[in-house]
Amino acid sequence: MRVSAYYHLGRTQPTLDFVDVDIRGDARVFIDPRALRLLPSEWGHECVALIQHFFREVLHAIHEGRNSEARSLLRVLREPNETHLGLSIEQARGKGLGPLSSGDVWTALSRSEAAQSGLLEDLEDTVLMVEGISSDIVSDITTNIIREPLIEYTQAMATYYGIPLVDDVASGPLWNPTQKRWYSKYVRLPVTNFGKLLMVPKVIVRTRMEYDVDEYYRHYLLEYLREIELKANSELVQLLKNGMTRVTKKALMEKYGTSKADLIRETLRYPQILQRYRDDKSIEVRPPLSHYNLAETEGTPLPDWDVLYSELEETPIGQQHFSRHEKAVESLLTALFYPALTNPQVQTPLHNGRKRVDITYLNVATHGFFYWLGMHYPAPLIFVECKNYGRELGNPDLDQLAGRFSPSRGQFGIIICRNFEDKDLFIQRCKDTAMDNRGFIIPLDDHDIENLVIERKENSDQLNFALLTERLHHLIM
Repeated sequence: MRVSAYYHLGRTQPTLDFVDVDIRGDARVFIDPRALRLLPSEWGHECVALIQHFFREVLHAIHEGRNSEARSLLRVLREPNETHLGLSIEQARGKGLGPLSSGDVWTALSRSEAAQSGLLEDLEDTVLMVEGISSDIVSDITTNIIREPLIEYTQAMATYYGIPLVDDVASGPLWNPTQKRWYSKYVRLPVTNFGKLLMVPKVIVRTRMEYDVDEYYRHYLLEYLREIELKANSELVQLLKNGMTRVTKKALMEKYGTSKADLIRETLRYPQILQRYRDDKSIEVRPPLSHYNLAETEGTPLPDWDVLYSELEETPIGQQHFSRHEKAVESLLTALFYPALTNPQVQTPLHNGRKRVDITYLNVATHGFFYWLGMHYPAPLIFVECKNYGRELGNPDLDQLAGRFSPSRGQFGIIICRNFEDKDLFIQRCKDTAMDNRGFIIPLDDHDIENLVIERKENSDQLNFALLTERLHHLIM
């Protein structure tokens, strides 16, 4: 039974911001620490800072010979069963880190020449450079370190989706970067029949880590070693009939070895190869899992676009049905714009609560319309106003949304209404607003949203949204 079913949310994975896990088992996905770097938000920055701080404290202790201190820091790490992520097939039991395997992590790090030499910089480096450290262990370590931000996220999601919270639940170990120690407290969390629950944003999970030891070994280290052998015209070089020379990967593997210890030895000789790999990874941004990826991995349904649109279309017009309309818009847009937009918030307060935005999204796009938008205009947040009126929209409605913009929050928004008597006139008013440097506003009625849904149905992976592109170009040209 998934979280959505257990709490009767009336939603499925495509319209939820968190991973809709089975409350008894594990979803076969991992938290990738590099995925956290994609989040242009205080929450994402906090998570990255916690991971970097903890890992560097451990490395400094190992490097300086403070072994008991390093061992103490790692001893606290435990099985993060409450996220229900990992490799367990039966009831979640967190195979990555148990009471004994945290000691194994210490042993692996303390004996690692990469750790002693200073070759390691970030937690994800351990996947490449430390024996016995794999993606599931890195994910478990990450979960432990960012437990407090995950608790805050879980509380926000529970409030947002109407999931009951239980008082005085033991938090588990929390990392305090200021005092450089672990601590714990009692918090409010959802609790199911199988224990407490920590929710994880689906935008930060992956089916495999960004750092891949096989990729690094075969496509970076071996290729560099091949060039060395060719330049030296060594015994590994073969002369082909056409006069060309080659060195096979099989020959390289036989000479240099294939274990992590061999990989570390050669990387210490040629550290520039690891730096090249890091640099390439900093440029190559792997997008979040798509609807199809999540459905295939978790066994959850794909978006039912017809149902999502019909819930919007069938909402009666009128201010008395505002909440129903806002909910239908948010559910549909959350699925429609994922994974470009994430972390929906409704009735977001601004200016100490004096103003509110109906729906706010965080722009984490790595391609498509919202990526292009963020590269050319301030758009870290995307604002959506819902107008379930039975009348034509006017300048006050535009002014209301434009008043929510700022250089730091963003200057792009969408007005959702049911229909227009004169759509061309309202689009021209939006252009006037843009020309006055008051932000970019795209109006959409039910028919426009239907066209966006059709576009997404015809190509589920595309996020270009021709209609949005056309409307934006009209505003800026």
